Amino acid sequence: MDLIERAAQKMKKAGGSLVERAAEKMAQSQPAPASAPETKAAVSAPEARENRRGRRVNINFEAMKADNYLTPDSEPTTMAEEFRLVKRSLLLNAFAKGEGAIRNGNLILVTSTQPGEGKTFCAVNLAMSIATERDVTVLLVDADTHKPEVLKTLGVEGGRGLVDVVADQNLDLSDCLLRTNIDNLVLLPAGRQHNLTTELLASERMGVIVEEIAKRYPDRVVIFDSPPALASSVASVLALHVGQILFVVEAERTREPQLKEALSLVSSCQHINLLLNKSRFSAGEKKFGTYYGYGT
Repeated sequence: MDLIERAAQKMKKAGGSLVERAAEKMAQSQPAPASAPETKAAVSAPEARENRRGRRVNINFEAMKADNYLTPDSEPTTMAEEFRLVKRSLLLNAFAKGEGAIRNGNLILVTSTQPGEGKTFCAVNLAMSIATERDVTVLLVDADTHKPEVLKTLGVEGGRGLVDVVADQNLDLSDCLLRTNIDNLVLLPAGRQHNLTTELLASERMGVIVEEIAKRYPDRVVIFDSPPALASSVASVLALHVGQILFVVEAERTREPQLKEALSLVSSCQHINLLLNKSRFSAGEKKFGTYYGYGT
């Protein structure tokens, strides 16, 4: 055995080559890699979407009060009592069980015969009244895609909304929701203008979205502020999806032939409630407000 072979054997006995021993020494001097942090169990796709947070906005209460809208800190008024009566029957239907259950009963469409009868006024006040409930949340959808007024009424800026979600399959509903400074109230803007709005709202995807809205939140009431039935076909399309309709009728203005025609257009929904708006009454008539001394 020559000197080279004996040297190689000696290095092998000593633990390998110089390079190998140096690498081993460096590895020993390195701190142990930190263990991966514990991760929570994977959540399902709907749960993951549920955890997304939409943009937060502040409703202008002072401006709403100036326009005679209800707010969480409003003083007791006759109108507040009247909307309590309106919401109670709607909520009973929305969460009815057993034989009395209504399919998508927690989805409420607010519409009217023609523009100017106060359907947005009633939709916003209804949402405000329901938002004061302790065990119910409200999603107010501005579905009047031709003339959206809900967000303007509340004093907030819009963005992507209902039409965008229906048109873009990669857009999730949660990405368009607006959280407000009322804990129980969430908004969904109308979204961008589209020349095929009615066709989009009549599409299969719209049906899927509506079903998801209705079933994802068992404690939520969804209010759709729709265009007037005689002014746009959107109301008749939305009537296919909702469980209840609150049909606003303007006192001394809406004519019976027009009302019958409008009601026929939304007759696909079997639970239609009429709400008389802008009615006048004399001070001698009995009203809820007068009992508490705040009759108006």
